[in-house]
Amino acid sequence: MTEFKTEINNYLRMQYGVSAKDADVKQLYHAVSRAAMAIVSDRWHPKMAGKRACYFSAEFLVGRLIYDNLQNLGLLEECKEYLKEAGLAFSVFEEIEDNALGNGGLGRLAACYLDSAATGNIPLDGYGIRYRYGLFRQSFEDGFQKESADDWLRFGDPWSIRREDEKVLISFADQEVYAIPYDTPVIGYGTDTVNTLRLWQAEPLCAFDFSLFNSGDYDGSVSEAVRAREITGVLYPNDNEKPGKILRLKQQYFFSSASLQSLLKSYVKVYGQDFSKFPDAYAIQLNDTHPTVSIPELIRLLTEKYGVTFEVSLEIAKRTFAYTNHTILSEALETWGEELFKGVLPNVWPIILKIQEALLLELTQKGISEEESEGFSILADGKVHMARMAIFATHSTNGVAKLHTEILKNDTLSNWYGLYPQRFNNKTNGVTQRRWLKLCNPELSDFITKRIGDSWVTNLSELEKLVPYVSDEEALKEFADIKLKKKEQLAFYIREKEGVFLRPEAIFDIQVKRLHEYKRQILNAFGILDDYFSIKEGLLNDFTPTAYIFGAKAAPGYKRAKGIIKFINEIAKLIESDPIVKEKIQVLFVSNYDVSYAEKLIPAADFSEQISTAGLEASGTGNMKFMINGAPTIGTLDGANVEIVECAGMDNNYIFGATVQELARIAPQYDPKAIYEENSRVRRVVDTLIDGTLSDGESGTFKDLYLALLDSEYVKRADEYYVLYDLMSYIETRRRANTDKKDTLKFAAKGLMNCAKSGTFSSDRSVSEYAADIWKL
Repeated sequence: MTEFKTEINNYLRMQYGVSAKDADVKQLYHAVSRAAMAIVSDRWHPKMAGKRACYFSAEFLVGRLIYDNLQNLGLLEECKEYLKEAGLAFSVFEEIEDNALGNGGLGRLAACYLDSAATGNIPLDGYGIRYRYGLFRQSFEDGFQKESADDWLRFGDPWSIRREDEKVLISFADQEVYAIPYDTPVIGYGTDTVNTLRLWQAEPLCAFDFSLFNSGDYDGSVSEAVRAREITGVLYPNDNEKPGKILRLKQQYFFSSASLQSLLKSYVKVYGQDFSKFPDAYAIQLNDTHPTVSIPELIRLLTEKYGVTFEVSLEIAKRTFAYTNHTILSEALETWGEELFKGVLPNVWPIILKIQEALLLELTQKGISEEESEGFSILADGKVHMARMAIFATHSTNGVAKLHTEILKNDTLSNWYGLYPQRFNNKTNGVTQRRWLKLCNPELSDFITKRIGDSWVTNLSELEKLVPYVSDEEALKEFADIKLKKKEQLAFYIREKEGVFLRPEAIFDIQVKRLHEYKRQILNAFGILDDYFSIKEGLLNDFTPTAYIFGAKAAPGYKRAKGIIKFINEIAKLIESDPIVKEKIQVLFVSNYDVSYAEKLIPAADFSEQISTAGLEASGTGNMKFMINGAPTIGTLDGANVEIVECAGMDNNYIFGATVQELARIAPQYDPKAIYEENSRVRRVVDTLIDGTLSDGESGTFKDLYLALLDSEYVKRADEYYVLYDLMSYIETRRRANTDKKDTLKFAAKGLMNCAKSGTFSSDRSVSEYAADIWKL
């Protein structure tokens, strides 16, 4: 028996007194995980010599760890054998909760980068928050989204180690808490490198006040513990009201300060208090604006604790920090009210004032007038502008797709680009092929390896060698058969989980991503309604049956997004009740979309819906996952879609809608109501929001959607995301795609070409560019 199997048996016997055949899922999960941890422990903690990169992120959407870690350790097949010998299916661990400490692409990107860095022997550690509950669990009640606590720890957390001895003190204006680190190994595929994901948990200085309890104040006796645990309770608390805003700022400062204190402590052990070498020891990447408070906090720690001057500390910060911008949406370019910031972090506020002074001095020296300087000011309109501070006090600002970076340079941040052109650069996002192809689609992985070998697992550009097979009929038939098999597997899973039977022979048209108006799930919904009406009226007889599948969570406080979910669920109900149309169309909004669900949905997709308003999706990573798995994109020329089409060709994808340039041209005079009044098909689908075709349960959500599209007095800008402008182009393009799917081999060639040309979209490439160009490792 191998060391790994022996370790599993020993753990089961000593911890639970059972054998593998008698163990329950939780016991097996812990035994297998701990056996793997025992194998990896010897090479985990000794760090590589030289500079280390640190990825500061409010989100790490890791998902279920066990399969990924076993694969990277080379233990996956051995574990399958072990479970088979015990009479168990390898899928037994699918009952285990996802580690859902992220909201979408930003958090999943962070997880992919950690995997790629460890596989590429790049010293990169992640730093974030160990939320007690994940984003939330989603269910539907009468078509409306309902949220419940995502208790991801209910199966325990065998992959992390609590480091009590490395706890640090975090001070706010109204409380002090301990930050306790939990370290998780990040295991490289086929390498000896093991990096670390360090997540901080907030705990009270005094968990229980015995004197208050004895005096009868039972609530007061545990109030400090309750308040401390609120800080790391839930990812992205609703910040529509002031208490939510305060909690978010506390969360951001909590993990930023804790991480910096930890790094400084490690640095001092090696270098003493000569901090001139700090930027040569650490590179810190700020993943969006959430950790930007790290900048004044590092300066505060250096000046207050170690006596470094402000000027030197600011220079150290600039050389240490780099900033990734993930969006041009103003709502995500964080600002904090000055009074709120001072009230929560009074010890940091003086540093903010000094950074502002340094900025104004530098602007003056560069010849920027007082009037022009208002567009740069960190403190403006009674707010602290975090993105401005992130650009000023770092040495690098990068976008995450070529188009996005050009928009930053030429539009959103054009004033800053004019001031610091050398700081701006592009790093197109990527995904790890080890999870998003090898692990989640073993059938396609075997197809690839059989033809070109397995070096693609660590060098995705090797997929280019598949191009000759695009004209190989035998290969195309096998590729199409694999896609059908993945659809059958997904249909079985959905029947078990959702109670809905999808016909695998139908087209699987899939849109899975965060629910936001700019991602335009409502455009997809209107397109489905046009199909529905056209089929009912006998105008669309040659229509390939299609299952339209959605997966998304709407932020709990985002009412309009939740209204869109209700709208789509009502469309599903309408179609299911029609005996004619339901033979042609199915609509399903899957519940509780997460990483593990994505691993089943993406390989089964015939079409990848990437239909955001041009210029608003910074990059996307879902589009890359679909591409790698051989699904053509139905999408706009937005984000990384532009680069996908450049690689795989316009003929192998379905591009529609206005470009960034076109939207800029029409924006001043855009009138969605004119389109609505002039086009009967547009009017018909939009009117379903108010004409009784669909019911919103008298909630008013559909009327809100209707007015947001058409009434410029109701909202600041009617149809802000150009849904009606792009609708007919979208419908026509999707109909063309529907027709193309009839030719099985020709369509398989499009899918295989997408797979073959996806090499550049590996996070291995992305991280190596960060390491060379920004972190200087």
